[in-house]
This record gives sequence, structure tokens and C-alpha cells, in this order.
Amino acid sequence: MSPYEQLLHLAFTAPNDVKYYLTPTALQAHDQLRAAPSAQRPFRFEQVRLGLAMALLKLVSELGDHDASRQVLDVLHRALSEARSPEDIDRIVGREAKLFDRLYDNLYVNEEGEELLNLFGRTLDADAPELLEEVAREGVELARTLDFATDEDDDTDED
Repeated sequence: MSPYEQLLHLAFTAPNDVKYYLTPTALQAHDQLRAAPSAQRPFRFEQVRLGLAMALLKLVSELGDHDASRQVLDVLHRALSEARSPEDIDRIVGREAKLFDRLYDNLYVNEEGEELLNLFGRTLDADAPELLEEVAREGVELARTLDFATDEDDDTDED
């Protein structure tokens, strides 16, 4: 299983999330990019980018119950599910540009959240499959160490 697929499975664990987000398009994006003829590679690359970005935002939303990241996650999911070209992706995401602007507003993040958002930014900036692969590997490593316990849980452990 590729780091891309591993990260999807680490981010989307609840049965409803698995059913909704881990569509065949999302799960097969990495393999389809690798097998795509050169004319289809730009679109397949964008599909991998969307899947990777979705996984990272899902982890951010789980860390801090962050509504803005869930809204952006839904836009990315819609783009991945509906788009048939890079232009379609741009149109779908462009209509919701304000949500992306608000993603960083009023966001309390801890060190893990900052690392996830950094990976998210690198995903958006990536211009080659190898860069997305690197982000996916780092995302898998980080996802395996995340602590989703709330501050209240931490307080009960202290005496």
C-alpha cells in the first residue's frame, strides 16, 4: 500500500467517513497517476493532491474540532468526486475560495496541528508526484503519532 493510501486509511477511520470519503476515485488516484498516459497525468496528479489534502485536513479537524477545516475538506471531496479535468477542479475550489482564506483564521493549533497545516501547504505547492509522495510519507509518520485526546483528558491525568 502506498503512503498516499496509508494516509487516507489513517485519516478516515470512522465507518461513515470511510464510506463517504474513501471512494474508488480517492483510493485509486495514486495508482491511476502512475499508470496514466502523459495527456492524463495533470488531472491524475490533481486527484492525488486532492486526496492527500483531504486526509491532512481531516487530521487537523480531528485534532481541534475545527469547523473551517471540515468545510474545506468537503470542498476538496466534492472536487475529487465531481471534477473531470484540472479546470473543473479549479472551478469547484475557486467558488469556495473564501473557505480556504478562513482556514487559518481563529485557528488554535498545537505543534502537531502546525505540522499538519505545513504538510497541507506543501501539498498545495507541490509540482511533481515525487513531492506529493514525500508529503504523504511524512503525513503517515505524523498521523501514527497524533494524540487526539482533549486538554480535559490531560488534566485528569495530572495530580
